[in-house]
Amino acid sequence: APPTPSCSRGSGRGAAGHVTARGGAGVGAMSRRERGPEPEPEPGPGGAGAAAEDAVPAEPESPDQCLSLLPWDRFSAWLHCVCVVGFDLELGQAVEVIYPPHSKLTDKEKTNICYLSFPDSNSGCLGDTQFCFRFRRSPGRKVSLCCFLDQLDRDLPVYLKKDSAYYYGYVYFRQVRDKSLKRGYFQKSLVLISKLPYVHLFRTMLKQIAPEYFEKSEAFLEAVCSDVDRWPPPVPGKVLQLPIMGVIMKLRIPTYRDKPGTTPIVQNMHQADAQISMALPTVHEVDLFRCFCPVFFHIQMLWELVLLGEPLVVMAPSPSESSETVLALVSCISPLKYCSDFRPYFTIHDSEFKEYTTRTQAPPSVILGVTNPFFAKTLQHWPHIIRIGDIKLPGEVPKQVKVKKLKNLKTLDSKPGVYTSYKPYLNKDEEIVKQLQKGVQQKRPTEAQSVILRRYFLELTESFIIPLERYVASLMPLQKCISPWKSPPQLRQFSQDDFMKTLEKAGPQLTSGLKGDWIGLYRHFLKSPNFDGWFRSRQKEMTQKLEALHLEALCNENLVFWSQKHTEVETVDLVLKLKNKLLQADREHLPVKTDTLKKLQTHINDIILALPDDLQDILLKTGT
Repeated sequence: APPTPSCSRGSGRGAAGHVTARGGAGVGAMSRRERGPEPEPEPGPGGAGAAAEDAVPAEPESPDQCLSLLPWDRFSAWLHCVCVVGFDLELGQAVEVIYPPHSKLTDKEKTNICYLSFPDSNSGCLGDTQFCFRFRRSPGRKVSLCCFLDQLDRDLPVYLKKDSAYYYGYVYFRQVRDKSLKRGYFQKSLVLISKLPYVHLFRTMLKQIAPEYFEKSEAFLEAVCSDVDRWPPPVPGKVLQLPIMGVIMKLRIPTYRDKPGTTPIVQNMHQADAQISMALPTVHEVDLFRCFCPVFFHIQMLWELVLLGEPLVVMAPSPSESSETVLALVSCISPLKYCSDFRPYFTIHDSEFKEYTTRTQAPPSVILGVTNPFFAKTLQHWPHIIRIGDIKLPGEVPKQVKVKKLKNLKTLDSKPGVYTSYKPYLNKDEEIVKQLQKGVQQKRPTEAQSVILRRYFLELTESFIIPLERYVASLMPLQKCISPWKSPPQLRQFSQDDFMKTLEKAGPQLTSGLKGDWIGLYRHFLKSPNFDGWFRSRQKEMTQKLEALHLEALCNENLVFWSQKHTEVETVDLVLKLKNKLLQADREHLPVKTDTLKKLQTHINDIILALPDDLQDILLKTGT
């Protein structure tokens, strides 16, 4: 007798005749030309009048989700908590308020928030300053709404998926003279703590609420949090309307189906009531051109350093500049996910300070944004240091600046520039530099310059990753190898030598005119955390795709007929394995149609009903 259907795990697909998983870890969309046409996603917002149709009311998408949402669950989908950090003459920085009051932060997390919410004293930030930071979550805490948020997370591009090990802190800091206070200054920060990397959204939100909070205090903060608790869930691909203190922010969170480099337009609609509507062009992007202005001539080298996961320090005069530059660096390899740690603002009080500044081992793969002059000495052994002055958009064409030697970096007062002995693998692309210089001469808006720069980085990353996508696709088993009566075939091993051989005919030269040592760049990349993260993600997707195809193959078999020709023991074994398959599909969110799962459940029921009554009772009660 043939074996019962296998329920083991396997891989997924690629070139002609192979099984294909959905877009390679956020980059698959770029290699559609290799894989042939895919079904078009549903039209997103952005066409004329689309915003009105796609607007999501403040309700979850299904009744089941609605039933599961308790007070503060909607708030928790966007924010962990809101903190107010003030300065106490005896204690120093201290968390004065945490809202909602039931929000939990460990002592270590509170300490990190305290120190990261204030600029270093040397920054001299008078007035209002906005910046963001990122810190490690204390392990072992359960997350409410976990299942629901994971479901939303799956539809995001890979670079926007939340990292459960970290929190972001979005800060609005105010420092103004106040003679009535002992120190002579009012110093306070309003901080939003969230797992979501939606920098532009939370920055916009803080601009709306922080100035008013500093005037009105606690009751106002409570009203803000109540507003957030009425927001719809952060569903990717929908136009969301988020009311905040009389203003409606309208935005769209990207999905993995979006074509990389495109941002559907969210249109402003006329509000019938007195509320003001504000359309956000993006939830997560920073002003790339503004951030890269101080290191204008080295953008291609910086792209290589970020791609390879090299240790990088950004030394800046204030947390605003350091955090924006670090976020710009991390985003320059999009749609690849930057898989190492990055800290938009890092201080000597950070709980990882010793870990990241020790000289007993090589600097880790991390990007740090710092402002304290002490770091010029502490991190002078790091291989790549970016020193930036005050970020100002150039009124005239920037002059060519050479890469500086590390030994010339003595203090944080050293001249702006890139200090490294790194030799780029690729020849310099003079075209993009000329294009941006021309934009400065013609007074092209910074938004337009950023679009040009973002497209340049995207095309460079796509040219680099497509050959890898194509090779990984060739490791997939043929679809005809998938049988319900056998274990799914295994994914072939990744061979560096075999991959390198493919580059001669199907390398980046097909999509990029850049010359240089592409082979050397690939060899270096294959040892990096970014390759490891990308490949693991691809493996997981392809494994799930193969499991889904195996399920479909099972559904297309006459399982009742099979069970009639086998013993009761074999039939019971089949039923238990099929039930486990259904559980696995639910647990791992396999890309299986609902109809397929229903069909399989019907097969199971039909098999059970053909068995003796005593076995029916047992099997109908048994989950696994």
